[in-house]
Amino acid sequence: MGGELTNVKYRDGRKNFKLYKGAEKVFYNIDSIVGYEYCVIVEGEMDVMALHEVGITNVISVPNGATLNTNNLDYLDACIDYIDDKEKIILAVDSDEAGQALQTELIRRLGSEVCYLANFDDCKDANEYLIAHGKENLISRITAAKPVPLENVTTFRDIEGEVTDFVRNGFKPGFQIGLDNFDDIFSTYTGQFITVTGIPSSGKSDFVDQMVVGYNRNYGWKTAFASPENQPVYLHAHKLMRKIWGDMPSVSDINTDQWNAVAERCNDSFFHIDMEKYTLEAVLKKGAELVKRKGIKCLVIDPFNKVRSPDGTGDVNQYTLEYLEKIDLFAKKYDVLVMVVAHPTKMYKDAQGKIEEPTMYNIKGGGEWYDASYHGLLVHRDYENKTVKAKVLKVKFQNLGENGAEAHFKWEPRSGGFTPITNPNAILDDPMPWE
Repeated sequence: MGGELTNVKYRDGRKNFKLYKGAEKVFYNIDSIVGYEYCVIVEGEMDVMALHEVGITNVISVPNGATLNTNNLDYLDACIDYIDDKEKIILAVDSDEAGQALQTELIRRLGSEVCYLANFDDCKDANEYLIAHGKENLISRITAAKPVPLENVTTFRDIEGEVTDFVRNGFKPGFQIGLDNFDDIFSTYTGQFITVTGIPSSGKSDFVDQMVVGYNRNYGWKTAFASPENQPVYLHAHKLMRKIWGDMPSVSDINTDQWNAVAERCNDSFFHIDMEKYTLEAVLKKGAELVKRKGIKCLVIDPFNKVRSPDGTGDVNQYTLEYLEKIDLFAKKYDVLVMVVAHPTKMYKDAQGKIEEPTMYNIKGGGEWYDASYHGLLVHRDYENKTVKAKVLKVKFQNLGENGAEAHFKWEPRSGGFTPITNPNAILDDPMPWE
């Protein structure tokens, strides 16, 4: 890359591949696309050579193929400046399920407006097509690449694969955070947003951190935070580090292998949007940039009233609706899960002296919050039993959770983690650490 050797890839006689351990992963042949208005992305070095054979030289390959469940595109982060200026990007990846998953993620990262799709019909990839059909036909396949289907217009053929999968397998399971009692009552899809509410000091932000750490562990998701109240940033980073670590790191841990591994994971997985003045438009613009450059799958806005929209109307309900519509459009366009932390209005004590639990209707503009949100969660502290609970206030689809269901936890002060408990009515001996 840039005229310098960055990595070496080996292939043995059995078609086993291996990259040089510890070296940076980049697109193969990346320098070849400099100066071109378009480029071709393929899924293997042999496909690069096949296209070279027919005279198409501005072609690059992902360094390590595609996998079905996860596609880590960290190599795109290092090479994005080479691709950013392209007016047209032809995706000529493999036609198998893993290749199509890679194609979907590349479209999400690079933008559907510049991506074109090559089709190899009965062949898996460009190299196989060259062998079967010859040079001229391969050239035709690349030059005939079609634009990604129009946004806001869907035909049956566009979603036939999803329909087929639904007929075969039913609803897809939602994404979960790895806490069994919570996973039993709630899950989610990307392209949606979750409203999280609760009275002050109830642990809303901490539980949201627990969720994104869970998504990172389970699926490798990266998260961006727009958290004006989670300042200074190093304290928020320390909270996330503790959750990843599973403990409170001490001075003696600094620069150990575990410290370096956790620090590297936090650095690669969590991005803190730091602005002098937070506006929704600026945060969503930065979120879109982080999708492209870092591949985030989650955006946290905490709290919503500190990330304002300057063009909102004076009517709180109309303003809330416009605000949430912008978040919804962002989530759908970039296939990102957005979590919005929203404070309720002041809650009062009931006849037993306990503070009432807020609902989504207790947030300013509450009717719009309930109607527009895909999902709603309450995080609430029980001072008497010294526990924290997460309650499902709304779940969009029945297969993703159970409305009104609750999961109870003990908060562990050293790691900042939430430990599931089965008997929420048993009073714990240890005081809440923030008491």
